[in-house]
Amino acid sequence: MKLFQCQHCGQPLFFENTRCESCGRELGYLPARETMTALEPAGGGTFRALAEPKGRYRYCDNAQHRVCNWLVPDGGDLYCAACRHNRIIPDLSQDENLVHWRKIEGAKHRLFYMLLRLRLPRTTRVEDPDKGLAFDFLSDEPGPVPVMTGHANGLITINLAEADDAERERRRGEMGEPYRTLVGHFRHEIAHYYWDHLVANSPTLDSFRAIFGDERPDYAEALKRHYQNGPPADWPTRFITAYASAHPWEDFAETWAHYFHMVDTLETAGAFGLHVTPKLPGTADLSSRVDFDAYRAPLNSLIDAWLPLTFAVNSINRSMGLPDLYPFVLTPAVIVKLGFVHQRIRARDSPEAEGTRGAVLRAMIASLKRQVGSHSAT
Repeated sequence: MKLFQCQHCGQPLFFENTRCESCGRELGYLPARETMTALEPAGGGTFRALAEPKGRYRYCDNAQHRVCNWLVPDGGDLYCAACRHNRIIPDLSQDENLVHWRKIEGAKHRLFYMLLRLRLPRTTRVEDPDKGLAFDFLSDEPGPVPVMTGHANGLITINLAEADDAERERRRGEMGEPYRTLVGHFRHEIAHYYWDHLVANSPTLDSFRAIFGDERPDYAEALKRHYQNGPPADWPTRFITAYASAHPWEDFAETWAHYFHMVDTLETAGAFGLHVTPKLPGTADLSSRVDFDAYRAPLNSLIDAWLPLTFAVNSINRSMGLPDLYPFVLTPAVIVKLGFVHQRIRARDSPEAEGTRGAVLRAMIASLKRQVGSHSAT
């Protein structure tokens, strides 16, 4: 994520801020400019944005619940580019639900920040009633069937219990997962939506099957086998997580989520000027410096920057007696899968005809396979 500052006083800002702690100006996120902006009241609940003074803006309607700080043009939609995809929100008569919803929206808005940065399509349920992107935020009701976080035909369901830190940690331990966060859930589930839009029925489907496997065998049966038998013994050499081995769709979703972890974290590191160059006797220097602009950076540059950065932050965490911030390993097989995701996202802005992209992808994957033999992150 970018580094933001108040246009009135220069104070550094967090993405979630609604008021500048230095000058007291109200703040909002302006998606069209991909920036936080200080505001000036313009009457009638509208504002002039210092980052875009020509127009008038107001807060998304969900700002009344303090779950959103994004702006919309005056006279336009009631809800912002992120909130207009909500289909069911929690029962706000229960105070705990509102607390959890705020955490969920914070993670979802970080997801949408990167979706906008990567220029990915975001069809609403109004535009496509059958497969448009929508979110249901549900809580478990008394009964035998719990709410399952998941995706189906563009509808992403998030169990409100995932916003409870203690409950999420309990589930993480129960599932034997090294990492479980709200933003991780969103990045994983949105991948299923984009598989439908960017891979299924595209010229790259054969390349997907060659890299991730054939997705056509029964999905439910594959998950059942995974939970009964566990992952294959060699899963760490072929998959980013044990769960990725359950089915090619889950492999793609876990890989997609990790791509988002990488590009978002590297953008943040770059915005703060972080440059990690570990000095190891008898070895070449590794440098995390990268001229990063989301999907425009070559994948090799992203990987070359990611490895020393994650080594550094994991080492810092271990010095504090904390678990690794990034508890994963990027093997050559995983990097090839990241290359597929990278290409599909870059294809959104590519001048190549869609019909030629399958051949382009195959050439790129072949090149990656030759180059990634020694890459790993521990």
